Amino acid sequence: MALDYKLMGERLKKARIQKGYTQEKLAEIMKVSIAYISRIETGKTHVNLKRLNELCMVLDTSESYILNGASDNSISYLNTEFNTILKDCSSRDKELIYQIASIISQKKKRK
Repeated sequence: MALDYKLMGERLKKARIQKGYTQEKLAEIMKVSIAYISRIETGKTHVNLKRLNELCMVLDTSESYILNGASDNSISYLNTEFNTILKDCSSRDKELIYQIASIISQKKKRK
């Protein structure tokens, strides 16, 4: 799966606006140019993982949201990915996956 830098840029822009930052403010915090922030937000510049991590920390968002639109706080987090995996599983394998997930879920509830 290739990364969609334009879509990633749109998500970064949305996170920046939700944080209440202008491009100028974000550029100042990140110690980069305003033009660089603009190019990232329009998908014209590819952002490396280190810079993505820094941006996400400043904007209080997750890398998973920026990369694929899935928020790990969302109720639908990884639903598509699980459905893709499950469609190729036998009924027996689905039951095993369900049992494992149930055990993990119960363990978390006991903590």
